[in-house]
Amino acid sequence: MDDAEDVLSRAPLFEALDEEGAKGLRSSINEVRINRGQTLFSEGDDGDRLYVILDGKVKLTRTAPDGRENLLSVLGPGEMFGELSLFDPRPRTASAVAVTDVRMAGLGHDDLRPWLAGRPEVAVHLLKALAQRLRRTNDVMADLVFTDVPGRVAKALLDLADRFGQQREDGLHVHHDLTQEELAQLVGASRETVNKALADFASRNWLRIEAKAVVIHDADRLRRRAR
Repeated sequence: MDDAEDVLSRAPLFEALDEEGAKGLRSSINEVRINRGQTLFSEGDDGDRLYVILDGKVKLTRTAPDGRENLLSVLGPGEMFGELSLFDPRPRTASAVAVTDVRMAGLGHDDLRPWLAGRPEVAVHLLKALAQRLRRTNDVMADLVFTDVPGRVAKALLDLADRFGQQREDGLHVHHDLTQEELAQLVGASRETVNKALADFASRNWLRIEAKAVVIHDADRLRRRAR
């Protein structure tokens, strides 16, 4: 199995399949590549396919009426997006923008719907993935009400570390590839307030700040701060 197939096997769409079923689904895949900063689709566009990230990172955003951008999530290899319109064929609810150069597997809804009809176990896995996303959204809403900005920053860094972190001798390296402004959008706060929280964490030696990355030295302290 090559790297792309290995990544695909971790996606909710594939993890419930046997090899024969996975092979049949892979025959419908189109590879999509976009460059850093490029928009894959915009909020309000018609949605006709879902995507599994093979390499790179994608951010999902929404824009307020006054033009402010809200960063909903950052996704990486093995993660899926665009599946909401598979079950509810209405316009896209968010924009998808490449944080880095990105390679993805694209699957058209017209190919997927008849294929899923005979595989209810796969549909259940997709619905489970949607339910998990709803739970995360509920957690984010609760955090905005009940958790202060430093706590939200700590929680966001730990979430990014779970998905993108690499343990090395000097700590857990988290290359999130986000600008300071994007990190602030992710936690729903001003850049100045987020930078102040990061500087405080760094002064306590919980982490080290690098360009579009952090190196976490004390994850336990961050976890306690995130509560």
